[in-house]
Formats: sequence, structure tokens, C-alpha cells
Amino acid sequence: MRLTDKFRFIRQNIKKNRVRTFMTILATAMGCAFLIVLASIGYGLQQSIVQETLEDQVVTKIDVYAKEVDGNYNSLNIDDVLVLEKVEHVKAVTRKIQLRQLPTYFLEGYKAETTAVSTHFPSEIASGLKISEGRLPEKANEVVVGYHFTNYLHTETEENVYDEDTGEIKDEFRYSDNIIGETITMTVAKNQEGDIFEEIPLTVVGILEEPTREWLINTDVYISQEVFEQVEAFTGTPGGEIGLDPEVIDTVHLESYDSVHVYADNLEAVQGIVDYLEAENYATYSIVSEMEQVNMLFTIAKAGLILVGTIALIIASIGIYNTMTMAVTERAPDIGIMKAIGASPKTIKQIFLLESSYIGIIGALIGTIVAYATSVVVNFGLPLILESVFQEEMPEGLQFSAIPWSLVLIAVAICLVVTIISGMRPARRATQIDVLKAMRREI
Repeated sequence: MRLTDKFRFIRQNIKKNRVRTFMTILATAMGCAFLIVLASIGYGLQQSIVQETLEDQVVTKIDVYAKEVDGNYNSLNIDDVLVLEKVEHVKAVTRKIQLRQLPTYFLEGYKAETTAVSTHFPSEIASGLKISEGRLPEKANEVVVGYHFTNYLHTETEENVYDEDTGEIKDEFRYSDNIIGETITMTVAKNQEGDIFEEIPLTVVGILEEPTREWLINTDVYISQEVFEQVEAFTGTPGGEIGLDPEVIDTVHLESYDSVHVYADNLEAVQGIVDYLEAENYATYSIVSEMEQVNMLFTIAKAGLILVGTIALIIASIGIYNTMTMAVTERAPDIGIMKAIGASPKTIKQIFLLESSYIGIIGALIGTIVAYATSVVVNFGLPLILESVFQEEMPEGLQFSAIPWSLVLIAVAICLVVTIISGMRPARRATQIDVLKAMRREI
């Protein structure tokens, strides 16, 4: 029997039992749609979280905190930086040293207290550092400031300059002019009383770009190594720290860095660099490692959701089993005729398996269409409902449901497997029908 003849036989049976077949297809479609929609929640939330994380952080950056030596974690120094720069696929190694006191900055009746940082600008440029206004320093007394520095530069007054509700400086006290080209005076103290101090004039030549995360505030002043050493010479202590016991001054490691960041030349190289550094006993952190953990959790969650959705398909398979069993009973005379004219048990079995597969495919297609429509409704309507109920605005770009092609293929494959398994026993039963009894049966 040709394949076209088999399908003609299947269509004839379906036409005879349209209502029953339709209800079976409907149950299969509902099970498939439930599986896809349920799993799509895991895909959607994973996509939103991963996308937000990747947008908010530099994915090629690796934070290097310290190096373990004989069970102790030592701060990183220039020797470590030189080693890190030689690692394959490393394009830049940035390093910063923070002044160990909080200087005060003055500008024509305005002042601000914030940290001063010495950094290696060539490596910062290689890592992708960008300036929102102005340029990078070219002289020892030139500095760049963080994006929010001017927001914390306020008038010298005894009044409360901070807004009680927001905690930010009130607009009437805040510096509002362009600070590029202005000279600020950095005042550093020599003792805890602050009665011995030194004033260092610095020219602001640039403002760094805004941090990628909205909640991150950058008010730092980036000074040159020469200015950093000038402060150390004035205080007589490493890093310009005040109140340091003279007996422990020699034990402080001046050449160590407060923060070191390694930048890979591409995303694919990050994990390899992390593995190498960990093998060399460096304590590291990278967003790629975090993404692996997040993806692992979502993979487990998606597997669980798919399993729950599969249960719905298994329930629908009961209807398929019932439909195919009744088809075998009703078509016993037809089966007897096919056997009488020479049809093999294999051919008869294939016919019934094809019919159950046909029901599964139609149900899977309908279920997929319904799942996509449901996903659109969920992504559009659910945020509006949550906003109205909780009176809070949902994060921009939040996606509750996402249906990749891989999920559709998984759902269709599960649907086909379940429907074929459901039709196997009725198909086997059809091959066992006695020809003479089937031929004598009244239709």
C-alpha cells in the first residue's frame, strides 16, 4: 500500500468521526499551548534579566582582587599587573590607588568632599574609558572628574543643603556652571584635627561619561601620580593617610593597588582568562561567571516548567488513546478486508500510528499559534495589570514571555512522542484482529 493510499484511508476515517477527532485535536492543542506558554515564562524572564545585566555591566571586564600566596591573600602590585598584561587575549589592565583621606575641593565659594583616585590613563583608554565632556589630562595638575561631581559641589553655607526627601543637594545650592577649564583647590590634611593642611590647585579638563547603572554615582576626582606622591610627601604616610601610627608606616605596602581590572579583547576569551587566573591563585570575579550561574538556574526552572507542561500533554494523550481504540473497533471490517487482500501487520500498524501522529501534528500547530498569541497578550497586558494593582512602574523592556524556536521544536517533539505512544497499543491491537471474524462483522 502506497503512502498516499494510507493517508486517504486516514482522512476518510477522520471525516466519519469529525466531532470526536476535533475534540481530540483540541485537547492536544491545549496541552501543547500550555506547555509552550508555561516554559516561555522561564525563557522571557531569563532573557530580560540577562539582557539587563549585559547592558548594565562591561561583559569583558574581570575584577582581580588579590593573589593567594601560602594561604594568605596579598594585594596586587605592579609585578602582578605586568603578569596580567601578558596573558593571552588581555587587551588592558587598569589599576587604581585611592587617596586614604577625604579631601575637600573648593571653587569660587563652592565646595565638595569626595575621594581622589590615581589611575593609569593609558590602560583606561585601552579598556574603553570615555569622556562625556572635555579631554583626558596631559599635565600633572590636570584632572578629570566623575559624571556626578558637580551635583555634589555646593555653596559654602551653614544651611542644610540637602533635600530631606531625596537626600540630594538642593538646586539653589548646587553648582550649575560648566566646570571644564575651572581650577579647583584640593585641600588635604596632615593631622586628624585638620589644622595643618595643604592646598593643591587642579584644573578640570574632562568629565567622565555617565555610569551604565542608574543608581551608580561617580563623584571621584582622578588625579595624577605626581599629585598623589605630593600628598604622600606632605603627610609623610603611604597614600596620604592621617592618624597612622609611625611604627606601622613601614609595614604598609605603598605600591599595592586598591582595584585592578582585566579587560579581555572579546567575550569568548573571558572564561579562558578567568580559568587561567584562578589556576594562578588570583581571586577573580566576572559577569560571565555570574551569567553561567543565572543561566543554570533558569535552565533548571525551564526544565521543570516543561515537565509540568508535558503532564498536560500526557493527560491529552488519554483522549488520543480513546479515539484510536474506538477507531480500531469501528474499522474492524476494513482491517479484515485489508488483511484479506494481503496487507501486512506492519502496514496496518503504520496506518494507525500515522493517524495518531496526524492528530498530534495538527494539535501541535494549533497549540503553537495559540501560545504565540497568548505570549503577546501576556507581554502587553500583564505589565499594565501589575502597574495598576501595585502602583509601581515595571522596568522598561521587561518581558514575561518569550518563545524561541527551540522551545517550539521541543514542544512539537514532545507532542509527537506522546501521541505516537498513545497510538501504539491501539495500532498493535489492530494487527491482532482475526480476518474471518472481522469479515463476518455487521457494519
